[in-house]
Amino acid sequence: MSIRNKIRQYVDRELSDARKMRSEKNHLKEFESLERAHILGQSSTFEHVRIHYHMLAWGVRNRNYFEILGQILRLIGAAVLTPLGLIPIGNTGGSNVSPFKSMPIPSDLETKLNSLMSSRG
Repeated sequence: MSIRNKIRQYVDRELSDARKMRSEKNHLKEFESLERAHILGQSSTFEHVRIHYHMLAWGVRNRNYFEILGQILRLIGAAVLTPLGLIPIGNTGGSNVSPFKSMPIPSDLETKLNSLMSSRG
């Protein structure tokens, strides 16, 4: 099973949480869920690009021009660099952090990722 297929259920859960937060008009929590999805999905090119698309949409909905510009650049980077394995582990994916900075992974997400990586094959 591909990493995308393994990780998708966890990414989808975070995206579902983001939609719930959007419906509750809690835009900061919505973006936090998108960041968590990014941490989980950044090893899959498809998921990585998909999450940056959702972050771009968040920027558009919230008229956050800094986020819009940052996400356009990150969309391109995710499409080009992810297949080459050039991703900073744990990076939350928002425009408020360098796209090249590795970051600590929250313990609950690290447990999920470790489980998925150990079951590769």
